[in-house]
Order: sequence, then structure tokens, then C-alpha cells
Amino acid sequence: MVGTQTSARDLFRSAYENRYTWDANFPGYTAKVTYTHNGQTVTGQVRVGADLKAQVTDITDETAQKAVHNQLWETAIHRVRRAFEDTHGQNSFQYGQTLADGGIEILMGGKADGDRYHLRDNQVTMVHRHIHGVVVTIHTFSSHNTGEGYLSHRYDSIYHDPKTGEPRGGKSVFEDDYERVGDYFILSRRHVVTDTDHGPDTQTFEFANIELLSQ
Repeated sequence: MVGTQTSARDLFRSAYENRYTWDANFPGYTAKVTYTHNGQTVTGQVRVGADLKAQVTDITDETAQKAVHNQLWETAIHRVRRAFEDTHGQNSFQYGQTLADGGIEILMGGKADGDRYHLRDNQVTMVHRHIHGVVVTIHTFSSHNTGEGYLSHRYDSIYHDPKTGEPRGGKSVFEDDYERVGDYFILSRRHVVTDTDHGPDTQTFEFANIELLSQ
């Protein structure tokens, strides 16, 4: 494989287009949510509209409500289907190192200068990206193959200061499960363990009775 810009771009594009996303007909959904944070559990209802805007009701604790809302928002933005050129048209791509696991590093230039990705088996297995004044690094260890693209199953993430490299907060380890509802895969459970100065912070988001909204 020749490390030209074109072939690196094509390799990255293939993995980008292999991600599982919702199509333009996605109607939104409702579900019951059970949120457990360090042993304390609350329940409520959630609604994600066709516009991917989330609502959380029947949870009076503001911190818990915000935590659930943030996870719904994080999940939804990764399900948005955007054309490759719309997202990466102003970026350049070149090969970096070949990895011990057989994967390949992709180095970004242009608008995304300084960002790095690892690819293996037509999937993105590492993201090192500058966003909103921080650098986020995400390693993916396993994934779900939906038959219509892949969804990350086990992965971790950590934020760093882009100038000093100092960590901003502890590393978080995620495990996600999905349920097929109608024609769509929807998050049914997310378990998150975050390192803190006081020990591990554990959150579990469970979504049941998932129903698509009528179109």
C-alpha cells in the first residue's frame, strides 16, 4: 500500500462511511431511563425527536437529569449521517506508522492539522482530536457489527490540555450495548467508570421500553 494522500484519504473515507448512523427517516424514540450513579438510582422518561433533540422528564435531581441528557446528546450526535466531504473536505491525509496490531495511523492536515487516527479492519480504533480547546483521545477495544456499519462497544477517553499535555480530568472507560428497534439500533445501556482523585466514579444508564415515534 503506497502512502499517498489519495490512498490514505480513501482508506479513512471507507472507515468513516462504515460507521453506523441513522438515516434521514429516523423518527426519534421514547424510552424509560434508569440512571445509577455510585449506587444511587433514579428513573425517568426520555424522548429523542427526529431532530435529535433530547428531553428528560420525571427526574427532579438536576445533576442526574443533566447527566442523562448529556449522554443522549453525545449518542445522537454520533448517529448523524454527514457526507464525508462535508466533514473532511478541507482536510488532508497521509500515512503515519504501521501499528503492532496490524492497523495503520492516519495523520491529518489542513483544517484538522495535528489530529491523528488509527484504522484497522475498516474501523477507526483511535481518535486523537483537537476540539473546543482541548485534545480528546479515544481508544476503541471492541465493537458491534450491525450489518449496516459498526458501533463502538468498549472504549476509553481522556482529555488533555493541547499546550501542556496535562490531563484534564481522569480517564473514562465505557461499555455500550444497543437494541434493534424497528429499522434502527438504539443505545440500551451505557456503563461508565471515570478515574477521580477520590476513586472510581461509576455511572450506568439503562434504557427500556424503547419505542420509535410515529412518522
